[in-house]
Amino acid sequence: MPTLEIITIGTELLLGEIQDTNSTYIARTLRDHGIDIYRITTIGDNAGRIASVIKEALTRAEIVITTGGLGPTVDDPTREAVALATDRELTYQEDLWEVIQERFKLYGRAPTENNRRQAYIPKGAVKIENPVGTAPCFVVDLGNACVVSLPGVPSEMKFILHRSIIPFLHQKFELKTRIIKATVLHAASLGESAIDELIGDLEEYSNPTVGLLAHPGQVDIRVTAKAPSGEEAEALSKPVVQELLDRLGDNIYGRDEETLQDVIHGLLKDQGLSLGVVEYGLAGSLIEQIQASHPEHFKSFILDDEPEDLFLFENQVAEYARQLAVDVCLGVALIVEDNATLHIAFQKGDEHESVTRHYGGPQDHVLLWARNVSLDCLRRKLQLAHD
Repeated sequence: MPTLEIITIGTELLLGEIQDTNSTYIARTLRDHGIDIYRITTIGDNAGRIASVIKEALTRAEIVITTGGLGPTVDDPTREAVALATDRELTYQEDLWEVIQERFKLYGRAPTENNRRQAYIPKGAVKIENPVGTAPCFVVDLGNACVVSLPGVPSEMKFILHRSIIPFLHQKFELKTRIIKATVLHAASLGESAIDELIGDLEEYSNPTVGLLAHPGQVDIRVTAKAPSGEEAEALSKPVVQELLDRLGDNIYGRDEETLQDVIHGLLKDQGLSLGVVEYGLAGSLIEQIQASHPEHFKSFILDDEPEDLFLFENQVAEYARQLAVDVCLGVALIVEDNATLHIAFQKGDEHESVTRHYGGPQDHVLLWARNVSLDCLRRKLQLAHD
């Protein structure tokens, strides 16, 4: 199967003035057409540097797609760069200039002289019509490889990709459409490195692939299978998913779109339990997150004063459990100083338990970490009772 590299062009991308969405769209679209994506590169508006990146990409990939830099101004250097990279001259195409003029007429405007630059493309390039914009596109066919140059405007890029480029690539490389099925397992209370230690050998698989994505207080394990049909992709994924479940046990709380609060809601409903939450230091965000799953018989209370220690906090939670008249009460107190300290207290009837967790990561992630850790503690206690 052919391989692809994507090059997004524009100094405004490098400076963070606009966000690159083109490469994500192209990668997601072409992966389903039997094309492997090897690399995505962003580079500024410099013809020499762009040409160098294109040349390098052609040493690894059969398909190189550029987006951006096809406008009429001096800082739109893609045409020149592709010509340099493929050792060709830029040649003027009168028919392209006529198309550009007609396009401007539709907009009720006249092109300026600098728009004529857009009628130059590398010698021998295949002209690609752009019926939704003024920038002509082109493909330089190199025999066993090709360079495709598309506009940077996302709407134009998407239209031309589907209308012209995908059919061209199918014909040139005899592509076979693949189904890509991804299953995501969600784990909590184990860090990324600990999970990697347990499943590292599975991460070396080529199909399906197994990869990790860490979040504060949670890790996603993605299993991605490629096959001609959904059934075959499912058959490839199933034994690997089961192996992950066997190895990680109750550290896995759900899969795909399932959230911690969804799981907790289900456990509460199955056991006919009401839930109370006593919160300090999370600005009500934990309560709001639980309420989003619409659990029945849910009550909450936000503390105004910081608990002096874990023992006193545990007693406070027990008292509020009685006042709220709930079957299960979760108390969470987040104290943020140099590092974050999280006190968690659990009360169910006469049963009570408390624990303290510490966090040393970025401060802008501390609330998400605290919510995930707290919810997973509650989930584990409810799961024990359920089992």
